[in-house]
Amino acid sequence: MSKINKSSIIFIIASMICWAFSFVWVKVAYESFGPITTVFLRLIISAVLLFVFLIISRRLTKIKKEDYKLILLLSFFEPFMYFMGESFGMQLVSSTLAAVIISTIPLFATLFAFLFLKERITPLAIIGMAISFFGVGTMIFENGFELKASLLGILLMFVAVLSTIGYSLTLKKVAEKYSPVNIIAYQNFVGIFMFLPFFMMWEYKEVQEATLTSNSWWAIIQLAVFASSLAFILFTKALKNLGVTKSNMFINLIPVFTAIFAWWLRGDVIDGQKAIGIVIVVSGLFVSQIKKKKQ
Repeated sequence: MSKINKSSIIFIIASMICWAFSFVWVKVAYESFGPITTVFLRLIISAVLLFVFLIISRRLTKIKKEDYKLILLLSFFEPFMYFMGESFGMQLVSSTLAAVIISTIPLFATLFAFLFLKERITPLAIIGMAISFFGVGTMIFENGFELKASLLGILLMFVAVLSTIGYSLTLKKVAEKYSPVNIIAYQNFVGIFMFLPFFMMWEYKEVQEATLTSNSWWAIIQLAVFASSLAFILFTKALKNLGVTKSNMFINLIPVFTAIFAWWLRGDVIDGQKAIGIVIVVSGLFVSQIKKKKQ
């Protein structure tokens, strides 16, 4: 494995850790803020921090006119459509079913990367993806699984899945022209204005009347710094070298890290079934990264 691939894998695993922690922080933030408000505030804080850093370090790059549409499309997929689908979908389906749907991202990523970016799909990548997907299922299926969920909720969760794929495909093009920090700064800045009308219509009055706690504000800050800034920057760096298919394979690590953090921070139990699932997921990721040596 080359040094570039090693660093890319480190970057993408770090981004998955940040996103896994975000599930804990979101629950804390929801104690004072609604879903739209939570996203809206974390985008504002993230954009301000990133632009301040870029200006001070003199690394701010102006977006070319011909790339305006790409940045707009990037922001439309994530944060806008992804969080709209996930936030409202999670209110209608169980967390188990939501995890199942989100874990299909690598499957769709492989297909769309092949169709639109002509990325080659190796047999080992397919095998690794299947193993990893089975591992996720092992972790989240407990005491049987019976589907009793809102069709609208399922459709909204798939909106989040497809938004992630659209984001990855668009990001691949943008990442060749601008630095990751610049991309995420502009992406979050545009996202603020996409969420603004919905914040004003649905949750502005609730925020004025809500009891805001220091824990909720701290959770928002952590979401802004780590989940909305650092994780996306690291993911962008990795995607440039690994490609769409392999990068999205690592999304299956999120439920693994979430289970570990829930055990560490909240005392949740990791039983034998979850432990086996963790091993299977990691094994699948290793298989997907294997390259056949040329004879």
